Amino acid sequence: MCGLAGWFRLDVEHAQRVPLLRDMCAAIVHRGPDDQGFYADDDCGLGFQRLSIVDLESGHQPMATDDGRIVICFNGEIFNHVELRDDLTRSGLQFRTRSDTEVILRLYEAMGIDGLARLNGMFAIVIWDKRQGVLHLVRDRLGVKPLYYARVGNALLFGSEIKSILASRRIEKSVNRQAVWDFLTYRYVPAPQTIWDGIFKLPPAHRLELRLGDAEPRVSRWWDMPMSAPASEKADREYEDEFRDLFEDAVRLRLQADVPVGITLSGGLDSSAVVAAAGARSLHTFSVAFANAPDTDELAYARMVAKEFSTQHHEVVIDEKEFLNFLPDFVWHTDEPLADLASLPLYHVSRLARQQVKVVLSGEGADEILAGYDFDRWAKLWDQVAAARVATSGMRGFVSGLASPFSPSLRRERALAATVTDQRLVPEPISMTNLWSSAEKRGMLLSPGEWPDSLDSVRRSLDRLGAQEPLNQVLYSYCQDWLVEDLLMKADRMSMANSLELRTPFLDYRLVEWAARLPPRLKAGRGPGGEYRTKEILRRYAGSRLPAEIVTRPKQGFPVPVYDWLSGSLKGWVGEMLLDPAARCRDWLRPDAVAAAVAAGTAADAPSVARHRLWSLLILEIWMRRWLQ
Repeated sequence: MCGLAGWFRLDVEHAQRVPLLRDMCAAIVHRGPDDQGFYADDDCGLGFQRLSIVDLESGHQPMATDDGRIVICFNGEIFNHVELRDDLTRSGLQFRTRSDTEVILRLYEAMGIDGLARLNGMFAIVIWDKRQGVLHLVRDRLGVKPLYYARVGNALLFGSEIKSILASRRIEKSVNRQAVWDFLTYRYVPAPQTIWDGIFKLPPAHRLELRLGDAEPRVSRWWDMPMSAPASEKADREYEDEFRDLFEDAVRLRLQADVPVGITLSGGLDSSAVVAAAGARSLHTFSVAFANAPDTDELAYARMVAKEFSTQHHEVVIDEKEFLNFLPDFVWHTDEPLADLASLPLYHVSRLARQQVKVVLSGEGADEILAGYDFDRWAKLWDQVAAARVATSGMRGFVSGLASPFSPSLRRERALAATVTDQRLVPEPISMTNLWSSAEKRGMLLSPGEWPDSLDSVRRSLDRLGAQEPLNQVLYSYCQDWLVEDLLMKADRMSMANSLELRTPFLDYRLVEWAARLPPRLKAGRGPGGEYRTKEILRRYAGSRLPAEIVTRPKQGFPVPVYDWLSGSLKGWVGEMLLDPAARCRDWLRPDAVAAAVAAGTAADAPSVARHRLWSLLILEIWMRRWLQ
């Protein structure tokens, strides 16, 4: 795991090329403190900060082919690099190192850019092909690793984090108003926008190509989730066996490293299943909790799993002071405002893990590919609507001759079936976060502008997928935005802030593609006892491997007590941050709207949406104070 930065077609004096790369890499040294490297010619500059995980001695980057005509920088891990190396060796290619970086380089050399579709891993790749005069930027299928770029005239700047691009001093820092607009709905900034004008995210499963003679870069999608319900189903036992084989192999691959590996263990189903699949008794596990917050403390469950598998278990407990003190550094690490409370305990557990290991596995992605959260309730509703549709269709001829009292009810059922079961027809499709509507934002912002509805990004995802089972529609859209810009972004930034590599076995693309074709009922549907359950296939796997308390307990996410603090010990701090006449958010938001959000979010009986809204405003304010200096 590493950090990269660079430029293409930038007018830089020869003597300033490497110093410029040094400045850009200095901003992300936390991503790779073990080694650094630089490459520069008349057209391209590449800088690299390395966190050494595989082939510690000879995996130095940037790396070039023997003739120096192809140069690569790569952030991430390729988990099938051994198999790919064997294939390429049999075809006649020779290798100088054991690194996965050289495997990518040789694969490109042999097969071109399309050959990178054979990679199983998490990656952000930059390839400068001097033979063809083309620069390639490539991001992994699910967006585990970030990659940003910016246009400066005809030139391109790029990096693993926004701060490396800003460190070039070639981009004027101007806040993107549409990004603020979207943040207020999502609590993150959706791709391809970023919080800064002129800086963009390369979306997951996309690649950017820019040739020396081209006026504009070309961005295209190279993979998509093959989401579809099967035309005919197999026996449940066959699905269970397939899941076991895929999941355990995904974990096995991610345990491979030339450095110590551990697992972040919340005590929930997902991370506990990773521990069970790992099986090794000597692994380190790591958990976090808040002091004096018994209602959110999951340590007892984590200890239960750690004891079951005899792991070397470690815990950290943080208090209110530690939480608050980290906030200014938190918004620096995230680059953009990200109002996910679970980010902060993730930072602290990553810091704990880094004292023992250099790599951790986590349970991210299970909810998005296997239907966690509250999809049990949605599955029940969709089943009821489908049953009503069948009943209505079968009674159509009979009903037409009945008295009108029966007709309005049946018409309502048919209308419900036509909308709820197709998210493309719903006025507000299901999204994980929908804090403020467009109308509400227009009443809050001092200069609202004419921005499109933020949920249009969800609608575009649904349109691209087309007609599908409603559960598959929602899971697909979750994997396009929420998974990437919230869950994976915080995982990358909080782990890399501690120079720790975080791996996500549930997002092995083979498992993702398999789950995309899994019957929806084995994701969220009726369990063996007739009750509706989430992540049904995972629960069946865990049933014989984990304590029953872990398998049956409801999902808590990453619980934090901060929302209770907002109504109590932190109420004064909230007022100081947001109601002060010098508050930075007053440059953007109407003071009366901010005051109303503070009053609603600090009330003792505040609903969760009011507290979500308040925390988003607090993060926006803290971000502005740190970045707009």
